[in-house]
Amino acid sequence: MADKRDFYEVLGLEKSASDDDIKRAYRKLAKQYHPDLNPGDKTAEEKFKEIGEAYEVLSDAQKKQLYDTYGHAGVDPNYGGGGGGFGGFDDFGGFGDIGSIFESFFGGGGSRRTGPARGESIRAAVVLTFEEAAFGCKKTVGISRVEPCSSCEGTGAESGSTAERCSTCGGAGQVRTTRRTPLGNMASTETCPACYGKGKIIKNPCKSCGGEGRLRQSRSIDINIPAGIDDGQTISLRSEGHAGKNGGPSGDLLVTVQIRQHEIFRREGTSVLCDINVSFVEAALGAELEVTTLDGKVKYTMPEGTQTGTTFRLRGKGIVRLNTSTRGDQFVRVNVEIPKTLTARQREILQEYAAEIGVSTPEKKKGFFDKKRK
Repeated sequence: MADKRDFYEVLGLEKSASDDDIKRAYRKLAKQYHPDLNPGDKTAEEKFKEIGEAYEVLSDAQKKQLYDTYGHAGVDPNYGGGGGGFGGFDDFGGFGDIGSIFESFFGGGGSRRTGPARGESIRAAVVLTFEEAAFGCKKTVGISRVEPCSSCEGTGAESGSTAERCSTCGGAGQVRTTRRTPLGNMASTETCPACYGKGKIIKNPCKSCGGEGRLRQSRSIDINIPAGIDDGQTISLRSEGHAGKNGGPSGDLLVTVQIRQHEIFRREGTSVLCDINVSFVEAALGAELEVTTLDGKVKYTMPEGTQTGTTFRLRGKGIVRLNTSTRGDQFVRVNVEIPKTLTARQREILQEYAAEIGVSTPEKKKGFFDKKRK
């Protein structure tokens, strides 16, 4: 783990970056290196995992504080804290001796460090097309998470052996000491130096996990994307995060959705917006238009005299409201195209129309051939 890059460097940020800076940097890089956008690119896949790990820590206030103070050792379960692995930290997110210093001045028994603790959540991202977000789909997300060791079934002890209760602390994970100070004797509760707060001693540690009872594994998780999900929304998959400690429940997998831009459609809530170009003749006389929707092509009769900027509605052709069967509408804005070039006959017709409605038009400047013909 010594060669692991600094998380701020991974996201291209300074240590003073705000929460919004961290979120923006993550979304930009996650989209750039997402496996769906870089199929078969192992380098991009590794960068994507590295970016996700950095964001998982820096987006969590408690983990960020630990990382800013202790570096990778403060947040990475593969780093040891005396006894190795996860046991070196107390339940409040810091090292045991820091709590002991505080307690040595103010006393107090502290909390048992051998109780069940919930596992940490994992953050990931998935990129969807406009249509996938509109109608829902299934996606697979690759994650790296800490799981109970299959060799020892999470006990940390080699097969055929068991962990023994720590004789130093009696299984409490803490010891009480008395110190002589200028203010008198001060009692404090400290992490047990024999079992490092675990309350048990493993004499024959599991060879697979080194006595931790947990291992990091790569997994592919299938996700059902609900119809109508919007860009930036997060799907929570319960108990798909890191395994808990001492029998505690697993954390969650939090998957944030990113939606690619569509070449035709835009979205506002459950509404779909788009533009359609029509000729000025169609706008003036009316026309039957063929309009592209999420469901395919549909016919729409545009009335005569339609002005540019006019918007018409196609009911029920929008996005499904999340977790309902109600569907929004599609709004189509008309853009009237004015021809840049005209044939002589087209110009003559338009000039006749202009004369009929009393509009004066500039006479076209005659060229050499026009003069010669005359």
